[in-house]
Amino acid sequence: MGWLIDTCIWMDMEHGRVARADLDRYVGSEPACVSPVTIAEFAVGMETEGDPESRARRAAALARLRKEPYLVIDDGTALAYGAIAGLIRRKGRLRDRRVQDLWIASQALQHGFKLLTRNAKDFEDIPGLELVSFELP
Repeated sequence: MGWLIDTCIWMDMEHGRVARADLDRYVGSEPACVSPVTIAEFAVGMETEGDPESRARRAAALARLRKEPYLVIDDGTALAYGAIAGLIRRKGRLRDRRVQDLWIASQALQHGFKLLTRNAKDFEDIPGLELVSFELP
């Protein structure tokens, strides 16, 4: 068993709203991983930043994030994503902004990991997902 940590929590850590000790209260000694989707979201933020100083801060944040253990996206992830996205589409709730969240959820399901997030509403309709809401300290 392990944990997949949602992008919002990694962002909170970068902004100083969450400390590693706060994260450790939830995950304990189990593995805590980042999704490549989260890495991509950090990279987009860096690439779209116009201010050189802000861009440098975002690049440093991305470099720190890339040192965390991560889960690989593979064909098993793709199949899990297809099943989830198909279900959500049939229910009429598939929106472009949800695509990243569905990839993250697919990885958590594929690996049997709990998903730790502050945005539980983004994941509540995904069957079988072990969702844990992170409360800011």
